[in-house]
Amino acid sequence: MTKRNIVHIEIPAQNSKAAGEFYEKLFGWGITHDEANDYTMFDAHEGPGGGFSKAEYGEHVQPGNVVVYISSDDIEADLKRAEELGASTIVPKSEIPYTGWFAMFKDPTGNTIGLYTAMQEQA
Repeated sequence: MTKRNIVHIEIPAQNSKAAGEFYEKLFGWGITHDEANDYTMFDAHEGPGGGFSKAEYGEHVQPGNVVVYISSDDIEADLKRAEELGASTIVPKSEIPYTGWFAMFKDPTGNTIGLYTAMQEQA
């Protein structure tokens, strides 16, 4: 079973490159921009990394709505259990090409939480 660590944090930004530059200058984070997906990622060194999601991606990705992603061995089972406990699924399990899978739910208090499973390396 996964340790349920925080594995990714997304900070919404209108301009992900500019957000990356700000945090690089402020905290010294390593910044990488993926041109193909227009997604800027950060490496916070000792802590979990993350990225700057485009704020225009819908109601769940707005400035002020930072999303924490938790490691999951079974996203569908975790979503089912979350719903049993009063949460609602807002993004079902979805593939991130060549990377893994994610889903999002709204907890009973209104927070958006993400689940993430990494794609396994092919042997």
